[in-house]
Amino acid sequence: MKLQQLKYIWEVAQHELNVSVTAQSLYTSQPGISKQIRMLEDELGVEIFSRSGKHLTHITPAGQAILGFVKEILLKVENIKQVSQEISGKNSGMSIATTNNHARNVLPAVIERFIPAYPNVSLHMHQGSSLQVAQMAADGHVDFAITSESIESFSDLIWIPCYRWNHVLILPKQHALSAKDKPSLLEIVEYPILTYASAFSGRSKVDSAFLSQGLSPKVVFTASDTDVIETYVRLGMGVGVVSCAASHELDERLVKVDVSHLFDCSVTCIGFKKGMYVRSYMYDFIEKFAPHLSREVLEQMISCSDQREIKAIMENIFLPVN
Repeated sequence: MKLQQLKYIWEVAQHELNVSVTAQSLYTSQPGISKQIRMLEDELGVEIFSRSGKHLTHITPAGQAILGFVKEILLKVENIKQVSQEISGKNSGMSIATTNNHARNVLPAVIERFIPAYPNVSLHMHQGSSLQVAQMAADGHVDFAITSESIESFSDLIWIPCYRWNHVLILPKQHALSAKDKPSLLEIVEYPILTYASAFSGRSKVDSAFLSQGLSPKVVFTASDTDVIETYVRLGMGVGVVSCAASHELDERLVKVDVSHLFDCSVTCIGFKKGMYVRSYMYDFIEKFAPHLSREVLEQMISCSDQREIKAIMENIFLPVN
């Protein structure tokens, strides 16, 4: 049994049993992968993949069990590399996947403080919807996912709450709602609404609030970025419902109105794979992003067996509002 063989069967499983695509992703040959998989199956005395002719059709029950162990082995191998690289000072890097609003409005201040402290650490940022960034972390393509939505289904990731936030309205200065201190949902629903696409930045909280009151808002425009929404609010298309963190600086033609009394808070979390080796500078990055998450607290959370235990720890920690 070779480590390369284990990597091959894992990658084939991740590429929907397409050996050709797997070979391309690994920069090797399709016959070479097929041969190594057969050799491993012969050695183990079981089939990992069922076949129809030359094509793999599905993973066998034995294969499912084997792949569960392979996943753990490959993660431990990666952790061994991470430990050795940290000690030797080589290949220091960190990759983050997050949504546009976090990348543009929350992380710059964190990264501005992080880079001078760790000038030899390279940062790589990827952007997408909440679902996409969580998937990147689950697949091992990035170290951390930072998001506020669509995280419950990723059981292979540890999710740690970082801060709470809510929404504001952005309006043209002369808009009728701009004079309201606390507009109601009934008043807001009278106007066309511009807000985030369904997979971004607390959109589910907005939808739930209207639904709970039996209201059907006319959402005429959605986008993933607050700046884009602001552009179309300026054109007079309607009222914008956006993240309070993403609306700190508006141009003089717009105003914002607090509507935190209408919507439940969203919680931004940082997620990473269970069992991942967290380097010292990664602990420091998380603490800079969420000061209540000291290394001691993080290590306690990392040792938890499930999210319920993490939630129990968080009950004794104040979660700040951003």
